[in-house]
Amino acid sequence: MLKMGDKTQSYEFEVVTVNSSGAIINCRKAQARYYVEDLGGGVGLDMVEIPGGTFMMGSPANEQGRGKDERPQHKATISSFYMGKYEVTQAQWRAVAGLPKVAMDLNPDPSYSRGDDLPVDNVSWDEAVEFCARLSRATGKTYRLPTEAEWEYACRAGTTTPFSFGETITPELVNYNGHFPYGSGVIGANRNGTMPVGSAGYANGFGLYDMHGNVWEWCQDLYSKNYSSQSPSVDSKGQNTETRRVNRGGGWNCSARLCRSAVRSRGAPGDRSIVLGFRLARTYN
Repeated sequence: MLKMGDKTQSYEFEVVTVNSSGAIINCRKAQARYYVEDLGGGVGLDMVEIPGGTFMMGSPANEQGRGKDERPQHKATISSFYMGKYEVTQAQWRAVAGLPKVAMDLNPDPSYSRGDDLPVDNVSWDEAVEFCARLSRATGKTYRLPTEAEWEYACRAGTTTPFSFGETITPELVNYNGHFPYGSGVIGANRNGTMPVGSAGYANGFGLYDMHGNVWEWCQDLYSKNYSSQSPSVDSKGQNTETRRVNRGGGWNCSARLCRSAVRSRGAPGDRSIVLGFRLARTYN
């Protein structure tokens, strides 16, 4: 496996912007830097450099479908970190599940839908944390779940619209239930299951794929019912108000509204679901 100090390399990707009906109005090439963690057996894990910055976390008062727990919108500052280019796949899960146990056993094949390049699903927050612990011990790097603030910052990638793609989404861009569009978007297909990570073809401005839809993604934070005006504004770790953990991004069975950048959901640390997975983060060092 890779050691500390491994060199990053650049990759190119396409970023699109859509109008309120979902038509692509801009397509551009962009670049980001990443490294590949070798998990053995031909399985790699792509980790992307996310530059630090400040953004408005939560949704504005005029955003259609806004939830009560998305407010108040507030400024948050994020330090540079690494984030998985894709959701953790079943092949990656299996590779790390084969590493020595840290605190709990891991089922090497927990997913409802099966496929090496499909996101792992049906894993709990506790199991995702065990995955991070095993990988961290094996590599000497600190792998973890992203904080909720990191997740939204990475999802938005500099945008302020409901989605990183613009005012709405389409099933050509995101794996969600296209029978339930957002805003002026048109009705589209419902795939009724996960799809291989990155297969929709378009990344956000940071070079991350599937931040909207496919599977919900566990975050590090304990859930809170709203954003207090006293919330930390720099590298927020969330508010410890209860035992449920945050998940973000929406899933393949969700309406478009539930795939917005600001949407929040939650579950008990032991909960599992066929629409719930995760992606990794790593402190920048």
